[in-house]
Amino acid sequence: MNSGEICNSLFFVSSGICKAFYNQDGKEINIAFYFEYDFATNTKSLTNGTKSEYKIVAYENLTVIKFDKVQLLTAYKQSREIETFGRKLLEIIVSKHEEHSNSFKLFTPKQRYDNLVLTNPDFLQRVSLTQTASYLGMSRETLSRFRKK
Repeated sequence: MNSGEICNSLFFVSSGICKAFYNQDGKEINIAFYFEYDFATNTKSLTNGTKSEYKIVAYENLTVIKFDKVQLLTAYKQSREIETFGRKLLEIIVSKHEEHSNSFKLFTPKQRYDNLVLTNPDFLQRVSLTQTASYLGMSRETLSRFRKK
């Protein structure tokens, strides 16, 4: 999905990693990484029909299952259980994004790094230092210092 486009799909990551990012002054700013068994989408664009402010692209070899918005809405009308599942799924996605966003308001860079190590230790094994630093809102050098301690 490209920035400036309306998101009309929800993706289930079967294998691999994809990332969400935007460009700021020629630099990629990572806002999310989606690993196996995650759902990836731009919730605001998907639900409101607005243009996306960021891209979602494969970070490594990726296999996804794509769910089309129109087909999902049709399924919601046909089954209350599917509608409930879809609502809960979007709540989980929004909650994860909000948690990451709030970490910039509530925690220091070191605390963000420590939390990532605690909650997702495989992240640092699969995502480069440069990409991780961008995701955590710090320089690569700062991240390297944290890792050495």
